[in-house]
Amino acid sequence: MAKGRMSQPYDRAFKLDAVRRLEAGESGSALALELGVKRTLLYRWRDAVRVGGELALRDKLGRPRKAEAVAMARARGPAAKAGDLAAARRQVAELERKVGQQQLDLDFFKQALRRFEASRRPNIGPGATASSPPSKR
Repeated sequence: MAKGRMSQPYDRAFKLDAVRRLEAGESGSALALELGVKRTLLYRWRDAVRVGGELALRDKLGRPRKAEAVAMARARGPAAKAGDLAAARRQVAELERKVGQQQLDLDFFKQALRRFEASRRPNIGPGATASSPPSKR
């Protein structure tokens, strides 16, 4: 990895190109090695684009200008929160469905166990045969 490149700020075009290549299916490790950046940085850029769009990738290091911060907040804003809420509700509904299915399974197996225990022959005592009756062959 090129050490000189690590401390320099990357421009938005460089980041977007890297994200597009990553999204196209290129290996994150190979891409990071080729571009001279950390692999985790590539994935952070990708996640930022997924959440906030291209505006989430800034040109410089440090704090964003107020206009940039407002634009990123608007890009993430209520739509992202509504999406998160909808995803959370879907997940809760799926988990409730699974819990209901597990309860049905438990009830089934409890009933089967009761029937099995009721059908077993009682143990007469010491010396009694522990096996089933002989077959009629």
